[in-house]
Amino acid sequence: MTYISKTFVTVDIVLFKEEINQKRILLIKRKNEPFRDKWALPGGFVDENEDLLVAAKRELVEETSIVCDSLEQLGAYGRPFRDPRSHVVSIAYLATVDANIVGVAADDAKELAWFDIANLPELAFDHAHIIVDAIKKTKS
Repeated sequence: MTYISKTFVTVDIVLFKEEINQKRILLIKRKNEPFRDKWALPGGFVDENEDLLVAAKRELVEETSIVCDSLEQLGAYGRPFRDPRSHVVSIAYLATVDANIVGVAADDAKELAWFDIANLPELAFDHAHIIVDAIKKTKS
């Protein structure tokens, strides 16, 4: 008997930068459903036979034009129904970049902005939970 999984794997990227005693986080505004026009972490589906870290770097470049070689794995997020399309497990990555990094929205990102971590908009998926974990990790 062949088992075929209905679970998909994605990557999400939490990018921080420090600006004048203020920690900022990079978010993209989604161009497509689900959560069209909602803010989210950059990320997306892992391609078949693609390494997770390679997928995270690729998605970051595709959606923001930002190249980051210092991504480290933050954790895995797989609560059922976190994504309305299917059961999706996301591997989150974390990095802090130079304050002069800006980025440009591309691919399925409609907009891109750096937000003060104390003043975040409503977020898609479970990205607020991922961000809380990333903030805790950067403080430890």
